[in-house]
Amino acid sequence: MKRQTENKLVLVKRKTRLDELIARFNTVEQARFYVERLGGDFTDYQREDAAYKQALRDAEDILSGAGRLQVVSREYIPNFIFGKQDIVIAIGQDGLVSNTLKYLDNQPLIGVNPDPARWDGVLLPFQVADLRALLPDVFANRRPIGEVSMAKSALNDGQVIYAVNDLFIGQKTHVSARYHIQYDQTGEYQSSSGIIVSTGLGSTGWLKSVVAGAAGITGANEEISIPSGRQAWGMEYLQFTVREPFPSRTTGASIVFGQISEGKPMLVTSCMPENGVIFSDGIESDFLEFRSGVVAEITVAEKKGRLVL
Repeated sequence: MKRQTENKLVLVKRKTRLDELIARFNTVEQARFYVERLGGDFTDYQREDAAYKQALRDAEDILSGAGRLQVVSREYIPNFIFGKQDIVIAIGQDGLVSNTLKYLDNQPLIGVNPDPARWDGVLLPFQVADLRALLPDVFANRRPIGEVSMAKSALNDGQVIYAVNDLFIGQKTHVSARYHIQYDQTGEYQSSSGIIVSTGLGSTGWLKSVVAGAAGITGANEEISIPSGRQAWGMEYLQFTVREPFPSRTTGASIVFGQISEGKPMLVTSCMPENGVIFSDGIESDFLEFRSGVVAEITVAEKKGRLVL
């Protein structure tokens, strides 16, 4: 069969819940015993796994007929080297799209929903069957592209991490994070449960829940504007909030919410001898160490994600 493109197609897959259970308990029967002993419905795990594996096989069949195909598991994405001309397809949930997008550099990404009856898929506009008609348009650059702004944390030791949804700056554990924050020509030492920095895409997630909780505690009537919908994807600013800041003789709580934009970054200097971290998009295993003396500059990223629509 003649290839439709010479560009490499990279299919990103993930483990199902059943895969993770089997990895933990060694066999399907032991996994079944664990789930059913706790009152769970093991057949739901099996149905999800079967639907995903079938969707994956169908996608591989279509993609391998269109060009050179490489399949990559989610856990290898942080160290995978994407080619400049690669076309990337993520088949899974929204989180798989987010966690793939931040490692790309201008390559288009196609989000595929493997099980529309189960997943809403805000970032998954396509089903496997759509790929046959979709791919020729993508190869010819005829599909619209949605640009997604990202957050960037650059450390003074040269390390960098990007986020499609949000950055977390704080402690690995539940003890208080200690740091100095500098924002909008003001600075103070803080002790808190950490800082969340959200993009437009991620603003209806973790950020929204923190803001809603704070408003509920204080009884505030004034609503804080949180963007939503596709129009927020390319938002040229980030929003940050400090979780549970503790005012004391040595720590303040005056810098708790704001916007980060071009020319208006946020600097955070760690005062944590150990366990200080910065991670993105909820992936705690992929983090930068943030120990005493390390300075993080938080800005809108210079690159954008490109989602095929």
